Amino acid sequence: MIALREIHYSYPSGQRVLKGLNLEVGEGEKVGIVGANGSGKTTLLHTMMGLILPNEGEVELFGALCLAEKDFREARKRMGFVFQNADDQLFCPTVAEDIAFGPRNLGMDSHEAHHLVHEVMDLLEIGHLEARVTHQLSGGEKRLVAIATVLAMKPEILILDEPTTGLDAVTEERVAGILRDLVKTSIVVSHDREFLRRTVIRTVNLSDGVIK
Repeated sequence: MIALREIHYSYPSGQRVLKGLNLEVGEGEKVGIVGANGSGKTTLLHTMMGLILPNEGEVELFGALCLAEKDFREARKRMGFVFQNADDQLFCPTVAEDIAFGPRNLGMDSHEAHHLVHEVMDLLEIGHLEARVTHQLSGGEKRLVAIATVLAMKPEILILDEPTTGLDAVTEERVAGILRDLVKTSIVVSHDREFLRRTVIRTVNLSDGVIK
């Protein structure tokens, strides 16, 4: 589903962060990515999503080489990305509107979107948040709503950047259960190796710009 080949990327400052990185993730795999702070884990995820383009190397998504924004735009319809900071993807007035935004943007009518919103909220046990103003939610509630907005798109692969940041133990376990039981293919960046032990099948280490 995802193949990164000999990926090189340097920050605008000139600092090299990815140095010939290779990574493949197939259908049904659940992969955890660990690494020291500043090792480039978020940069790696942004490269997968086409949010940044590598200086060198190839990004192949679902069997197609992605060279420009139009290529990534098509692939993103099949991918769900949960940002490290939930505020980066919650921008509608209410929780229900945030969850419905993606499906409506893809052409789903209001009746279908309404049904899907309630389906996803029931799945994540957040129905009580439906009419809440998103920016007034707690950190854990925002995290669950961010995941809901992505699951509503019915992605073929779910990609999460530090999903346990700021979560209490109860909410963390709920997120772990979602990844373990409801998601078929996933990539999870996390510093929490115990969380990864419960949610992924294999873990790789990003060190010195390559996967080890």
